[in-house]
Amino acid sequence: MKHNKVGSVMTTDVVRAQYGTPFKEVARLLGEHRISGLPVVDEDEKVVGVISETDLMVRQADAPDPYEPKKRFRFAALTRRGRARAVKARARTAGQLMTTPPVTVLADDTIVEAARTMAEHHIERLPVLDEEQRLVGIVTRRDLLQVFLRPDAEIRAAVIDEVLIRALWLPPRSVEVAVVEGVVTLSGHMERKSETEIAVSMTRQIDGVVDVVSKLTYRLDDSRVEPAAQALHGIGDDWLRKL
Repeated sequence: MKHNKVGSVMTTDVVRAQYGTPFKEVARLLGEHRISGLPVVDEDEKVVGVISETDLMVRQADAPDPYEPKKRFRFAALTRRGRARAVKARARTAGQLMTTPPVTVLADDTIVEAARTMAEHHIERLPVLDEEQRLVGIVTRRDLLQVFLRPDAEIRAAVIDEVLIRALWLPPRSVEVAVVEGVVTLSGHMERKSETEIAVSMTRQIDGVVDVVSKLTYRLDDSRVEPAAQALHGIGDDWLRKL
């Protein structure tokens, strides 16, 4: 199944910092370009870390105030996280301020994969790398949301071609496909229950699909048939095993 790639929605003009970029220059770059973070690269344009507004806030919040009483020793400072925070509190360069290891994606990754990575790590932007692991772009949550602007007619055509014809080897009109505001409704009668499950699962993976409503019926419930007796075929074989 074809998905839009990260490279098709990323921004190629990337604001970046070098390891030795001064703290104030990093703050200026974020403010001037109105961005919430940026990657830090080495001399080979390979990403060695990322800096977010949160990192700058830690630097300011934890910086010692000469007019305040000295704080008591805290055991939290002995943890890895505590030590990292202490380093950021004294940071004078991007290299000291950045978070490592960086979370990145490849330009050839799908938008779905990038969205999952963002959700898993609770971040809003990802540096995009080429095959040689060099920085070629940046992708944000807003960029990924562009996929949901895909027209309903285009989504419907993709479901018919990629799911019904190519995966399930069905005649185009054997299943009725209706799309309204990204919600796909599948209606019709199929031979096996497993085919209806494949149809629904694969349709959910189509770029731009918000949800799938299944009104599919089937003649044979093959969910109780022994695996050796199932007569699977085509691309649907692999999809059924993943369900």
